[in-house]
Amino acid sequence: MLSPDELQELEATLQPTLERHHLRLLAHGLRTLQDIGGRRDGELPPEAAVAAWAAAQPLIAADAGFEQAFLTQMGHVATQLAAIATAAGREPLALDLADLIHWATGEADRRLRPPAAPPDPPPG
Repeated sequence: MLSPDELQELEATLQPTLERHHLRLLAHGLRTLQDIGGRRDGELPPEAAVAAWAAAQPLIAADAGFEQAFLTQMGHVATQLAAIATAAGREPLALDLADLIHWATGEADRRLRPPAAPPDPPPG
């Protein structure tokens, strides 16, 4: 779970609302995977551990459709966190909110950067 200070840090970013929402989802997903893995460093927990954790949560396990949707979304979060960690040269569970904010800012900057000018046509 994110602390009030972390939520405030996230909300203080200059990201548009949709990007902040995505960042919140990634941060909550990271915290959930860290809790499932029982640590804040190392590789992501295996899918079987995530599924076992979800099955042990009464509110998740009470709705099979929700449980499957949750597991699918956690799989997407894990994939994205693994990519962010690789780019940052870190292990996925060692990521923190600052890493996620840095990644989101870089992504926004890339989207806003004007496209490169097309090359000049060859002479003649």
